[in-house]
Amino acid sequence: MSGTPAPGAAPDALELAALLCSRVCHDLISPVGAIVNGLEVLDDNPKPEDREFALDLIRKSAKTASARLQFCRLAFGAAGSAGAQIDLGDAQNMARGHLEDAKTRIEWNLPRILLGKNKVKLLLNMMVIAQQTIPRGGVLTVDQVGEGDALGFRVNAAGLNARLPQNIVLLLSADHAGNVDAHAVQPYYTRLLAQACGLTVVLAAEDEAIVVTAS
Repeated sequence: MSGTPAPGAAPDALELAALLCSRVCHDLISPVGAIVNGLEVLDDNPKPEDREFALDLIRKSAKTASARLQFCRLAFGAAGSAGAQIDLGDAQNMARGHLEDAKTRIEWNLPRILLGKNKVKLLLNMMVIAQQTIPRGGVLTVDQVGEGDALGFRVNAAGLNARLPQNIVLLLSADHAGNVDAHAVQPYYTRLLAQACGLTVVLAAEDEAIVVTAS
C-alpha cells in the first residue's frame, strides 16, 4: 500500500516533517543564492566598485540567512527539550530579526516572561501569517489574550491593502480536511500548535486590519 496520504487526508508525521523542511528550505533559498551570486562575482576578479557591491550583497544576504535560520529554529524546530520554556524576550528578538524591514514594523506589547515552547512557537507562526496579510508592509501589533494556563495572543496586522486570504482561514479551521502541501503547511502547523496548547486560532478582518487570535 502506498504511503501517500489519500486526497483530503491530513499528512502523517513523516509527511508533516517533510513539508516543514520544504518550507524552511524555501525561506533560505533566496539569501543563500544571493551569497553564491556574490561569491561568483568576486571569483571573476571584478572592478573595485563591483567587488564592493558583491561584498555588500554577501554581508546583507548572510545576515538575512542567519536571521531566518534562527527564527525557523524557534518557530518550527525542537528549540530545547520536551517541556522546555522559552523567554518571550528571545522570541521578540527573533521576530524582529526575521519579520521587521523597511516596510514592516512590530509593536510588541508582551511582558518578558518564560512560556512553554509550543506557545512561543504558536506566537511566531501567528506573526508569519499576519505578515502575509499586509504584502505592502505595515504594523504588526502583538498583545496578550487571557492569562495563566489560558494565556493566548492577538496579532493585529494594519497596512495598505491588507487582505484576508481565505485559504489560510480554511487551513486554520479544525473542520478543514483538504490537502496540505508545502505552501499550506505553515498555517496548518499553526493550527496544530494551537490545538496542542488547548487554544483555537482564528484569522479575521476587523475594520481595516487583519487579526490573528489564539484564545
